[in-house]
Amino acid sequence: MATVDKMPMLAEGYERLQDELRRLKTERPQIIDAIEEARGHGDLSENAEYHAAKERQGQVEAQIADIEDRLSRAMVIDPTTLSGDRVVFGATVHLMDENDKPVVYQIVGQTEADARVGRISYNSPLGRALIGRSVGDEVEVSTPSGDRYYAIEKLEFI
Repeated sequence: MATVDKMPMLAEGYERLQDELRRLKTERPQIIDAIEEARGHGDLSENAEYHAAKERQGQVEAQIADIEDRLSRAMVIDPTTLSGDRVVFGATVHLMDENDKPVVYQIVGQTEADARVGRISYNSPLGRALIGRSVGDEVEVSTPSGDRYYAIEKLEFI
């Protein structure tokens, strides 16, 4: 069930959702054409093309509704307008892990998160542990692979 909570995201994530919504809406007429064509093939109870097209229509409509809900609740945040000495949404956090290896993450929304490129969700275990912390703080995070320890070295708002 949808909630009325605002969903923080970067402008880039908002644009990506809008692009995906446009793409899905342009797919609608193609699905309708596929349904009409499949109807012309006769008995609908045994028509696999018809059932596949109807299933795809349901999937697309559900995705459209989900994206429209996210966009309506979006709270677009520009990290360059932020400052301070605490980790907040949009901040880029420079960490030192327990092996003295530097790690950099930007705290982003759920739809933008991709740890491989250094973007973690504010809802992830590490994101939740970092929010509100300051430079010099040490953070312990429980992960499926065990507890991890980080020291916050630097904050940037870029």
